[in-house]
Amino acid sequence: MRGHSRFSVDDLIASPGQLRADDSPAKLGDQGNLSELVNLILTVADGDKDGQVSLGEAKSAWALLQLNEFLLMVKLQDKEHTPKLMGFCSDLYMMESVEYTSLYGVSLPWVIELFIPSGFRRRMDQLFTPSWPRKAKIAIELLEFVEDVFHGPYGNFLTYDTSAKNLGYNEKYDLKMVDMRKIVPETNLKELIKDRLCESDLDCVYGTDCRTSCDQNTMKCTSEVIQPNLAKACQLLKDYLLHGAPSEIREELEKELYSCIALKVTANQMEMEHFLILNNLKTLLWKKISYTNDS
Repeated sequence: MRGHSRFSVDDLIASPGQLRADDSPAKLGDQGNLSELVNLILTVADGDKDGQVSLGEAKSAWALLQLNEFLLMVKLQDKEHTPKLMGFCSDLYMMESVEYTSLYGVSLPWVIELFIPSGFRRRMDQLFTPSWPRKAKIAIELLEFVEDVFHGPYGNFLTYDTSAKNLGYNEKYDLKMVDMRKIVPETNLKELIKDRLCESDLDCVYGTDCRTSCDQNTMKCTSEVIQPNLAKACQLLKDYLLHGAPSEIREELEKELYSCIALKVTANQMEMEHFLILNNLKTLLWKKISYTNDS
């Protein structure tokens, strides 16, 4: 049966074991859209779009689905902020080439970066940003991306390096995610970090900014992440948005941003707070820029 065996997409949806889709909870956790997810995966796996998935296509697609970036591109393939998946072969995949400008619009060789004081670097960054209405538009689209990966229909994803270097914008000032390799399924991250030996919370960090707490009774890391994606996105946007913000909304904007940064996953009614803060920020920004030519 080597590379010549073929299965119809309908057959594979009916028997998802052919693609080992029964293993997907290991990546995405238990959720009620498994058949829909299998359908989506099989549509992508059908590389030649003939309505059938060969054994080779199935094996290739499943191997690639172990890569977080590929999995996220499949999940968000209809979203404008993520690069489009153009095709794949064996363990290689091709994604849309996105012409972009980095969030702060200035990139220096790392050797020079070493000698620039952080305070001066922040001031220099602000000199190379778009006008405030355009920054607000980019910020809204980042908030929308956070919304897309937060408890989406195919599981929750967590960022573990929320950095300006991982995103940018194109000539229309549309946000573009440049590098999605630093985004991981929540269930994966919990497995990676739980039971890690620790002495303090400082030992329970995955990547640069994904933190859990250290259980002082067991001296092991817990699996519950402390800070949601939204809080980290707001931390990234704070200086970006407050610099040059219109005086009539600056105070309210600052208040909303700090409320957002203070969000904790463990807080009571966190999902409701997440929803309210996300919508308050988007509404505040949209109201200010909706009638400007610069947005």
